[in-house]
Amino acid sequence: MFQTSTLQLLRFHFSFFLMPVYWFALGQIKHVDIFAAVLIFIILHMLVYPASNGYNSYMDRDETSIGGLKNPAQPTRQLFYVTLLMDLAALALSFFISIIFVLGIFTYILASRAYSYRGIRLKKYPVAGYLTVVFFQGAVVFFLVCHGASVGRSLDFPVWCAIGASLLIGGFYPLTQIYQHKADLNDQVKTISYLLGYRGTFIFCAMVYTGAFAILAGYFNYSNQESRFLVFAVSMLPVIIYFIKWALSVWKDMTEANFANTMRMNYLASICTNIGFIVVLLTR
Repeated sequence: MFQTSTLQLLRFHFSFFLMPVYWFALGQIKHVDIFAAVLIFIILHMLVYPASNGYNSYMDRDETSIGGLKNPAQPTRQLFYVTLLMDLAALALSFFISIIFVLGIFTYILASRAYSYRGIRLKKYPVAGYLTVVFFQGAVVFFLVCHGASVGRSLDFPVWCAIGASLLIGGFYPLTQIYQHKADLNDQVKTISYLLGYRGTFIFCAMVYTGAFAILAGYFNYSNQESRFLVFAVSMLPVIIYFIKWALSVWKDMTEANFANTMRMNYLASICTNIGFIVVLLTR
């Protein structure tokens, strides 16, 4: 029988937070293979990402709030087997794309497991854990979508956009950890957010986001897509406003770095970034 805790801890809704990279990459492909694009969306957002979430929850056994869940259930052995089956299904479907795509998804899964697995536990190392997430959820996924969804499975992709995708993830990820310092320390995990501190996390994220915008502005300008960058920039205004407002409130009261405010930031950033990149895609 499929258990409620298993479904909850797969956190399918969390895939929405990672979806902007997919739309961003799709918008940079000259000739899109529609069937492959749909299949890649399913592989990433309905199999790979939820399986990664579930495996992380299985290893962590969180008793406090985690991304997207205020009161997470305790995992059972069923969760482990379901994540394994989802990973196998993702790899099997990836063969319909290309061998390179299969290898990319396999590498992503390995990195995800190394991040959470108690025997390796990259997440307990603030810099190594951060770079692993940023590289794979950003640049690697961007490349895989560009390659897999292109007609002819081209290996050409805009490198600066891949770097920008990683920086967008990198400017957002530490904020998802800011309310978990105590819980992570109890689990012997030191995140990049803990290393930076509350104020340092906001300063660091602002710097990384600025770098991402600078790179994307340069790329869109170089490729004569200034109007498309303007669309994206306007869509991000609510995120910037909320970020500044939240940072100022945390400056005055550290308790404002809590789960509720983090989730508001997560959803607002994801909605605005998704809308921005979808509009960029539709204005091709």
